[in-house]
Amino acid sequence: MGQVSRIILGLHIGSMVFGVLGLLWVLPNPDFVAQLSDVGMQVFGWGMAGGGAVYIIFGAIAVALYGWGAVGKERLLSFAVPAILLSLGSELLGTSTGFPFGHYAYLSGLGYKIAGLVPFTIPLSWFYMGFVCYLLGRSAMRGSSPIGQAVGGITIGAILLTAWDFVLDPAMSQASYPFWVFQDTGEFFGMPYRNLSGWLGTGALFMTVASPFWQDKPLSLTRSQLVFPLVVYLVNFAFGAVITTLQLGSGFTLPTLLAVLLGVLPALVIFGLAPSRPLPSEVDSPVPVGAPK
Repeated sequence: MGQVSRIILGLHIGSMVFGVLGLLWVLPNPDFVAQLSDVGMQVFGWGMAGGGAVYIIFGAIAVALYGWGAVGKERLLSFAVPAILLSLGSELLGTSTGFPFGHYAYLSGLGYKIAGLVPFTIPLSWFYMGFVCYLLGRSAMRGSSPIGQAVGGITIGAILLTAWDFVLDPAMSQASYPFWVFQDTGEFFGMPYRNLSGWLGTGALFMTVASPFWQDKPLSLTRSQLVFPLVVYLVNFAFGAVITTLQLGSGFTLPTLLAVLLGVLPALVIFGLAPSRPLPSEVDSPVPVGAPK
């Protein structure tokens, strides 16, 4: 399962690279598009129609397979179900009423829209990014009490998730080819402030709902086990940051720096402080010979 998850992670990364090249190079050059062969036009058409959905689907599958092996199916499902359902509820509420993210609407490019409002891929992106942020957050609280690891994991995980939005939202809503649009003028670089609080609150909500199911045993991932969630976090950050900085320019330096300060640097520190092997206190004690199992 680990090998398969890494292969799908590679497809996830490759599809994001494909998307960035399409958005930043192919679409702005109609002469290049006109010179494409029939096969090239078919690939171009496929990329325009479904490329945005495909990279999210790959990300969700890769993280689900990794999570199954790293923390077990019970913990994975206890996180995935509330993450998908509660984020979908927040998105449906947001696109209908403006709460909690502000008034916005999804355009095309991210797949079939549930109730005609929210692409089915959006809850999947909340799940896979929320999951890796939660793993990093709980790993930062290694050695804490069960309550400390739960509260710290929720707090740090929600902040890491929201930090990603500092570069994701401008890239997806204000670049030349947006996937959603805010219907109100945003006070913070085109984004309403409540969009950020909505992200923080939604992430904290589904992490809180999942947390009681993770309390039976502290999370104790080693540095090598954290490579996968760290890579997922960094490549998704890079996807938004590259589009934001190259298409929107120096005016978006501040949100990009905030994303680095609140997301990338803490994630790297958490990874760097993780032990290379399980600590003695985290290794299950052997059962004495003759003792009941």
